[in-house]
Amino acid sequence: MTDSSATFGFRDVDAAEKPGLVRGVFDRVASRYDLMNDVMSVGVHRLWKDMAAARLNPQPGERIIDCAGGTGDIAERLAKLARAAKMRRGGPDAEILIVDYNAEMVAEGRKRGLSREIAWSVGDAQALPLPDACADAYVISFGIRNVTDINKALAEARRVLKPGGRFFCLEFSQPPSHVLRSLYDAYSFKVIPAMGQAVAGDRDSYQYLVESIRRFPDQQTFADMITAAGFRRAGYTNLSAGVAALHHGWAL
Repeated sequence: MTDSSATFGFRDVDAAEKPGLVRGVFDRVASRYDLMNDVMSVGVHRLWKDMAAARLNPQPGERIIDCAGGTGDIAERLAKLARAAKMRRGGPDAEILIVDYNAEMVAEGRKRGLSREIAWSVGDAQALPLPDACADAYVISFGIRNVTDINKALAEARRVLKPGGRFFCLEFSQPPSHVLRSLYDAYSFKVIPAMGQAVAGDRDSYQYLVESIRRFPDQQTFADMITAAGFRRAGYTNLSAGVAALHHGWAL
């Protein structure tokens, strides 16, 4: 891969071509995205998202960026936790801003009529439509592997966070166990695309998604990238034996 290319599944494509290809994937799967998440993970993704929201620990009056927030799964969890904290402590509502590159995903989320704390915006993780140091926390869930330049997306996350701001990234990862990795690969490549065809009528999009997971950096490599973007105390917690990982860092 060259500086002018980007990964799209197992293919290397021109960097300028990737955003349109990714947009096409999510245009096609938007209406069945949440259902497929349940089917693919047997509902376990809900537990991972619960943990991510709890670790972020939203507070009254905070502004939180939910980047690549899709249909609002994480944002709704954050809103409920912030509301519970407000009942205990008082204070103003939190503000949770979903920024997603794909207008179809945002449209699906809007149909849900989510909590009053949530606002929506179509925007690019690599060039957020936000001023510097405007947010108390930033989360991106199963989205960063789809951006064209991961380092630019991390730099943008760092830019929009206030001093002391929290960064969290929930993403599929690589199980450290060779046996589990082999089983996971077999499931990913033989079962998930077939599920995509059966449930969403789209095998190719889910073939891309499992390939994109395999091209994503392993846990320590990605933690090092978070550090290189200017975050401190970067680290991660493996979930489900490393099938996914919750990465974190602080804008210190």
